[in-house]
Amino acid sequence: MEKKESSLKSTIAVSLTNYLDAGAIVAGASGLTLWQNYLGLSEVHLGWLNFISANCLGAAVGAIIGGFLADKYGRKFIFTYNLLVYMTGVLLIMLSVNFPMLLAGFLVTGISVGVGVPASWTYISESSEINNRGRNICISQMSWGIGPMIILLLGMFFAPGGYLFGWVEAAAHAVGGDQLATDAVNVFSSRIVFLSLFIVAFIAWNLQRGLQESAEFEAQKSEEKKAGLVDNIKVLFQNHIAVKTVCFLATIYLTWNLVASVMGFFQPHIYETAGGVSNEQANWMNFIQWAIIVGVTLITSRLIDKTSHKGIYIFGLVAALSAWLVIVTIGVNGPAGLWAFAILWGIQGGASPQIFYALWGSELFPAKFRAGAQGLMFFIVRGLSALWGLVFTYIYGENGEGFTIAAYCMIALLLISLIVGVALAPKTRGKSLEQITRERYGSLG
Repeated sequence: MEKKESSLKSTIAVSLTNYLDAGAIVAGASGLTLWQNYLGLSEVHLGWLNFISANCLGAAVGAIIGGFLADKYGRKFIFTYNLLVYMTGVLLIMLSVNFPMLLAGFLVTGISVGVGVPASWTYISESSEINNRGRNICISQMSWGIGPMIILLLGMFFAPGGYLFGWVEAAAHAVGGDQLATDAVNVFSSRIVFLSLFIVAFIAWNLQRGLQESAEFEAQKSEEKKAGLVDNIKVLFQNHIAVKTVCFLATIYLTWNLVASVMGFFQPHIYETAGGVSNEQANWMNFIQWAIIVGVTLITSRLIDKTSHKGIYIFGLVAALSAWLVIVTIGVNGPAGLWAFAILWGIQGGASPQIFYALWGSELFPAKFRAGAQGLMFFIVRGLSALWGLVFTYIYGENGEGFTIAAYCMIALLLISLIVGVALAPKTRGKSLEQITRERYGSLG
């Protein structure tokens, strides 16, 4: 019982990394217009902010660095220092008075997010009991939903016209004086939202730096004292089983994430332009959708260690496909179609390929390059998602006129994720990491 409680506590502490990842993405997206008005930014400027942020290139670069660092120096090394980098990036955003400062803040925050993700998924898997590994990964995923929920609420309450904007105005004038321009006052709401991330990051850093190093990492390093970072990279690329596994996991995650990344950044915009609802309605729909994701993930966490992984995987992608089929059949011009789409996409988020990518990605590689392999895949996925986000805007059009064409593209991507996942899903439930490694790699493990 003591070990079960210990793994749950460490899971919650490490899962705050996912909260900070999703929170940074949503906080950045929700405040873009405010920063644009305050700094006089063009659409090109906004495109650069998205491109190098936690949603795209920044996280991609950070992941490939952080993954191999976690395999070289340990998971605890990442937990000890990485969130200091995150807090530095958030502080830069909070204090920004020009575009270079804002861009630097987005970049530093994005890199830190990427550095933390492979180490956190790896640590959760390595510190979990056999029959709780899936549950703990699901808890980690729940924090990815709770982050946007809370940040969306804060964004709505603190935004100009929001319930707490009077408090924002008072704080802004207290800091900047009574003569502060309107745009400077308005952007203070975004500064406060990022302040909330700074506070959570500080709490998470204090919790994570007190964690014990992964026992599996310690055992692996004691056996291979001379193995270095370059050696582990070579082993990863020279082992055909590892390469095949990278291709499998990158395929199911990339094809799903190309859809999900668009939804994460453009969803309120889609609801407003294609669905015809107000900004406030779009934000509340987005909030409800994240609440559904958290609820379904909680259910998944109770089932994933007891039932077929393939069955849950199929359920999630069928819900995802059904959501986009609504677009090409009913459409989202009316409330019925719009809500059906929002609810179905929320359901799929609670049983999505990201859960299984995080679970299988931490199960299917030996400890010596487990985090590095995940970092490599995360780099591929987030990097290509950044490019896809640019392509999507051209397909979608200025006012959503290309939404149906975009929907067919999304359906095709989700079908690939479904087919590949069903065909190649591994059977790892009920097995220890050591057993899985031994079965797949033999003496290498």
